[in-house]
Amino acid sequence: MAYIVAPLVAWLVAGSLKFLLNSILARRLAFEEIGLGRLPSTHTTIVSTMAFLVGLREGFATPLFGIALTLAWIVILDAMDLRRRIEQQSTALNRLGASGAGWKPLRERIGHRPHEVLAGIVTGLACAYALALTLP
Repeated sequence: MAYIVAPLVAWLVAGSLKFLLNSILARRLAFEEIGLGRLPSTHTTIVSTMAFLVGLREGFATPLFGIALTLAWIVILDAMDLRRRIEQQSTALNRLGASGAGWKPLRERIGHRPHEVLAGIVTGLACAYALALTLP
């Protein structure tokens, strides 16, 4: 059961933390910040939760953990590298299109910074540990 609910729990925990932290920083409910990245990385939290849960339940020296860790690594690299490159492209396109009539600016904040990814890993570890203790 834990493997089925782990992604949902991780998503809810990371999203709630992110909303709470953004609201504290903005000193108001920060609904406009939803989906804009920031801390903790939800992608990283979800894949870290699953990888750590597999490690805690099946063992860290198993092929299953190796697969989970590999998939987590790919998602984390994507969150930091590929999405940051998309950010740079959005910024450049916004500069080019700013003078054009009817230009709708693209969202520029897409990727995650290393500390946001690290926070996602820590959040994922906490979620996995809680799930391992509470669910069959």
